[in-house]
Amino acid sequence: MDATSLEEFVKDVNGTGHLRVEQDFGDGFVRLQTSEAERRQAAQDIRCSEDIVIELLRNARDARAAHIYLALSREGSKRTITVIDDGCGIPEAMHGLVFEPRVTSKLDTSHMDAWGMHGRGMALFSIAENALSSEVVQSQPDKGCAIRIASDTKALREKADQSSFPTFELSENGQVNVRGPKNIVRVACEFAIEERSSCSVFVGSPAEIAASMYAFGNATLSAIDRVFCKDVTELAMPKRLATSADPANFRELACSMGLEMSERTARRIMDGEIEEAQSLLDRIAIRPPKDRAGKSKARPQRTPVAMPALKLSKADGAQLCAHVKQAYADIAEAYYLEPDVDPSLRVYRDRLVITVPIVQKE
Repeated sequence: MDATSLEEFVKDVNGTGHLRVEQDFGDGFVRLQTSEAERRQAAQDIRCSEDIVIELLRNARDARAAHIYLALSREGSKRTITVIDDGCGIPEAMHGLVFEPRVTSKLDTSHMDAWGMHGRGMALFSIAENALSSEVVQSQPDKGCAIRIASDTKALREKADQSSFPTFELSENGQVNVRGPKNIVRVACEFAIEERSSCSVFVGSPAEIAASMYAFGNATLSAIDRVFCKDVTELAMPKRLATSADPANFRELACSMGLEMSERTARRIMDGEIEEAQSLLDRIAIRPPKDRAGKSKARPQRTPVAMPALKLSKADGAQLCAHVKQAYADIAEAYYLEPDVDPSLRVYRDRLVITVPIVQKE
């Protein structure tokens, strides 16, 4: 492009259209020109906690996130919503500006979706106008983003029933009918279904979300990458907890992404004692259409039976640890680590956890 500025270029293309640039911040972020009427209307766009959630999910989707984690907590009338994703992130200089009106990175991608127009630069501003606090807890370009919102449910209402999971039924014409209160988890489920081809959504408490991210990191990073990671900011945000050396480090990393918890909770997550949040699509069970008699056409399904707890003898446990010790010794020398260490074994209902202490050679 020649000396014509981005602002002048957009004005030339859009003429008197509403998507015109007032200020260019760099890194793809601009402030759009909009009317005062649009600005005032934006403050009315957020009417409940569920509205906050859907706007944050849409933002994460537009940031090309493949995994979106929604952590929810409530103390009295204070609702805290934290969204962590692995999208394109927000430059540090923009962390505060994104909550100002008409600031967006979607200059030429404003579009309509199932929830209306998106890309006006008003979503985060609307949230900030109605919330007690709003902040980008942490974000780096191409590594994802963590946004935390706190609101007062006395001023910004939400459905009284936040515990019910919605039910889904397939109609005769192939449409999915959703039943249940229009609570946070329902709007998240509707979003997950609508955007199923582009992203996965996880919903739970901060501890459940941390457990899910910990499992994701363990599944996608090699053991070497987890142990010898020198800078967690080089990893996508949902993978970072897997590099934790101990519960104290786990808690520190979790809190840095807006997931507040105690060191005891961190230990329970690392020990596999807290169930991880599952992808909403994995939790959704769509019922088949009913026949004229009102009975389901599907064959009855057996109720899954919980697997009995594994009872491992001391001899077998010792043998397993011995094999792990030998395997570790083979690679320890290459990394200047002490090969003569004693792995420990813990047995859970659905997994075996073997811990190998890492000791640097003196």
